[in-house]
Amino acid sequence: MLSDVEELPSVQLGDYVLRFELEDLTPFGKEVAKNELRETPEIRAAAIEELRTLLKDVEDLVVPLDNDDWMIRFLRPCKFYAKSACELIQRYYQFKVKHFDMYNELMPSKEANIFKQNILAVFPNRDQLGRRVLLLELGKTWKHKEVSLDEVFKGCVLFLEAAMLEPETQVHGAVVIFDMDGLTLQQAWQFTPPFAKRIVDWLQDAVPLRIKGIHIINQPKIFNMVFALFKPILREKLRNRIIFHGTDRESLYKHISKECLPAVYGGTVDAPRVQGEQWYELLLKCDNEYKEINNYGYIKQLEEQRSKKNKKK
Repeated sequence: MLSDVEELPSVQLGDYVLRFELEDLTPFGKEVAKNELRETPEIRAAAIEELRTLLKDVEDLVVPLDNDDWMIRFLRPCKFYAKSACELIQRYYQFKVKHFDMYNELMPSKEANIFKQNILAVFPNRDQLGRRVLLLELGKTWKHKEVSLDEVFKGCVLFLEAAMLEPETQVHGAVVIFDMDGLTLQQAWQFTPPFAKRIVDWLQDAVPLRIKGIHIINQPKIFNMVFALFKPILREKLRNRIIFHGTDRESLYKHISKECLPAVYGGTVDAPRVQGEQWYELLLKCDNEYKEINNYGYIKQLEEQRSKKNKKK
């Protein structure tokens, strides 16, 4: 954590407790970290020191050099190769400068609308491989005149920033389900080439989290028009992780176990869905952490962007 919060708030949901898991890795997490990420105490300690040295030489970049846990957030998705982690950190913060309007003072307290719309949710349970599961409903549930895709993007950023805090999620990563049931032509027109490029650039180059799969379900034929915006700019690695299931639940179960899905998708998890306002209440109590997150990066460039924006007002 970058703020003084020792334990983040939680919500009880039947047999599940929804909270941010800040504990050390479980035995399963340690095994995966060692086998897939090369993580051992010796490699971790050496990588942290090497990354700290590399970051000191990056011009104009302000980061918490004395915070080992912060370093590990970026080292794990890079399998503890310090040079790769340093490059990821630079891309992560350069993206924030490039898309200043999306990131300027971004925190839950300023994004109430996306949560009230109840189209983003994180499952209270992990999947069979320990991954977090993020659900986006951009079909009949999405009132596109009330919440823009830019707001959806901000909501996703807030969720993934929270996920980055969890050691277990740093190791196992996350999967995303897009439920496109009921997508209309008017909604499809909301997707633009600039939006598509921002999302793809973010996922491919600027997310310090292992995105292990993107699952498209219940998509109507009109979704082909939307995906056509994304397809040409996808690199092979991400393209291979996007899987189309339609209404074929058995296809989905091959990737996310039936025992890890809610009843609405034919699963057996009995925990009630976390409503958007419950998420908002949870994240709102973490505003100070997001404020701290916003204090780092290419601060000089961000201040220049902020000054330009204020002059236009």
